[in-house]
Amino acid sequence: MAELARDARRRIELRGRRFPRPPATRVLTVANQKGGVGKTTTSVNLAAALAKGGLNVLVIDNDPQGNASTALGIEHRSGTPSVYEVLVDDAPLASAVRTCPDFANLWCVPATIDLSGAEIELVSMDSRETRLRTALDTYLSERDASGQDPIDYVFIDCPPSLGLLTVNAFVTAREVLIPIQCEYYALEGLSQLLNTVELMRAHLNAELRVSTILLTMYDARTNLAQQVAAEVREHFPDITLRTTVPRSVRISEAPGYGQTVISYDAGSSGALAYLEAARELAVRGVEPDQAPTSTTTTKDDGHE
Repeated sequence: MAELARDARRRIELRGRRFPRPPATRVLTVANQKGGVGKTTTSVNLAAALAKGGLNVLVIDNDPQGNASTALGIEHRSGTPSVYEVLVDDAPLASAVRTCPDFANLWCVPATIDLSGAEIELVSMDSRETRLRTALDTYLSERDASGQDPIDYVFIDCPPSLGLLTVNAFVTAREVLIPIQCEYYALEGLSQLLNTVELMRAHLNAELRVSTILLTMYDARTNLAQQVAAEVREHFPDITLRTTVPRSVRISEAPGYGQTVISYDAGSSGALAYLEAARELAVRGVEPDQAPTSTTTTKDDGHE
């Protein structure tokens, strides 16, 4: 009953809510060197939640598996204009941008299986680490010059391995968003990722910083989840979102229908959690020193 009441409050509070627009485009890489922590799920659902809140959002699927493209309902068969052509053939990013069928203000640059060979092809190329950043900067400048609405958020979904695709994502981004599964091994992966970010800052992208940590697959019924959440918040109090994303059947089902959970079942616990997290992310982007206030984002989010 408590969970139902909390979700009901969230529905009322978030219905029709417009999120604040950042002063400049925020470019975030969603990364974690540990697999299975919800990187792609977090990328597409935060993007959809921000789009539902009235913001213009671009998702760059930089993972050869193309799961983000699938979840956004974007065609990504081999031969489809994709991030591969942008990285390897110097194609303009605009040629690969596709509109998500569920949100007119949400766009995606898909990934195809061709991208799996890009790691090898990029090795011998000039500016191999900065190709994606150059393409994105050019695309954003062209939108401004043509009078189109600016992109508010760019999310880059990258593979868990630290290859040239991930390096390109880190060089392109100004911020890193880390989804952390609430289990013990997730903390070890976090330590490795922070070391990687420091290497990127030192050698390739001095602007890069870890700005956000989101706790995913949270089950308030287990002591372990609560302990992991408490430890992460103790060590990173300023960048860990108050919102936690519960384990959710709806979140798992949505990609099978080519949708995010935001469009698949907007009233589910998982969708409400991502909407709440998106609002918190947006408020922090406008007022970084002010933690958003909410009576509905407590650490004991329930299990759907």
